[in-house]
Amino acid sequence: MPLPIKKLAEVFTNKEIGITQGHRMCPGCAAPMVVKMVLMTAKALGYEPVVGLATGCLEVSTTVFPYTAWSVPYIHNAFENVAATISGVETAYRALKKAGKIPADKKYAFFAFAGDGGTYDIGLQSLSGALERGHKFIYVLYDNEGYMNTGNQRSGSTPPGADTTTAPVGKQIPGKLQLKKNIVEIVAGHENVYAATAVPAEPMDLMSKVEKALAFDGPAFLAILSPCVRFWRMDESKSVDITKLAVETKYWPLYEVERGVYRITRKPSSFKPVSEFVKMQGRFRLVLERPDADQIIKQLQDYVDRRWERLLALEQATKDKPIR
Repeated sequence: MPLPIKKLAEVFTNKEIGITQGHRMCPGCAAPMVVKMVLMTAKALGYEPVVGLATGCLEVSTTVFPYTAWSVPYIHNAFENVAATISGVETAYRALKKAGKIPADKKYAFFAFAGDGGTYDIGLQSLSGALERGHKFIYVLYDNEGYMNTGNQRSGSTPPGADTTTAPVGKQIPGKLQLKKNIVEIVAGHENVYAATAVPAEPMDLMSKVEKALAFDGPAFLAILSPCVRFWRMDESKSVDITKLAVETKYWPLYEVERGVYRITRKPSSFKPVSEFVKMQGRFRLVLERPDADQIIKQLQDYVDRRWERLLALEQATKDKPIR
C-alpha cells in the first residue's frame, strides 16, 4: 500500500521518531538519518519499535552514560550478537502474546541495527542463525565500510584501494586488495527472507522497503550505505550526495530480493564512471597517486559492471516466478 505521507510528516514534525537530537554522532554522519527514516516509517504505519543495537559508532555515541538518545525500548549487547538478542526478544513477545499478556491489537516491530563490522564479520554467525530460524525481525545494516568506531580498520565491507590503518596504501600494497563482500547475496541465500539495499539519498525507496520489511512474514534485511565523513575523508555536507553518486555509478545498486525473486528498484538511464565516486573521497587519495591507479580503478569499474549485469540477469530470470 502507499506510504502514509501525512502520517510520516506528523511523526517527523512531532519528533516522535525513536532517536532524539543531541546524540553526539559526527556532523554529517548518515547513520542517524538511517535510523530516523527506518523508525519514523514504522511509527507512521502504527508499529511500536523495539531496538537492539550492536556495539559500534551508533551505540557509543547515542548512549554516553548516564544519557541515552533512544526514546523507544532499547537493548545494547555485544558486538557479535545483536541478531541473537533481538530474536530472543521477538520469541519472548510471541510467547507473551500467546499467553494473553500483550494486547492482540498492538503492533510491535523488532529492529536490529549494526554497522558493517558487526554484520559482515563479527556478527555474521548470529545473523545467519536468526535468519535460518525464521524470526520476524528487521536487521538494518548501516554500512560505513570499515571499523570506524575504533579508528578505521578494514572490514569485509571495505572496498579495494581504500586506505585503512590495517590495510594502508603504500609503495608495495595499494590499500585493501580484496573485493567488498556481497552481504545481500549471503543473506538472500537463506531463501525465506526479504533483503534489500537502500541509500539516504532515495528516502522514498528506503521507506517503501522498510514498509515491505514490516509486512514480510519472516526475517528482513536492509543494507543501507552510510558514509563516515571522518574516515571517508569528505565534506560533512556531502554524505547524502555521495550515496546518490554511489547509485549513479553502479557502486551501490538499489534492488530487493524477496524469497529468491529479484527486482531492481532504480535503473538510471545512464551511468557515471565509478571513478567519480572514488575521487570524491580522501580515503582513495593515496591510491590515486600510485602509477597503477588507472588499473586499480579499472578493476573496480569491471567489478561493478559485472555485478550490474548479473543483477539484470537475475531479475530477468526470476521475474515470472511466484514469491512463495
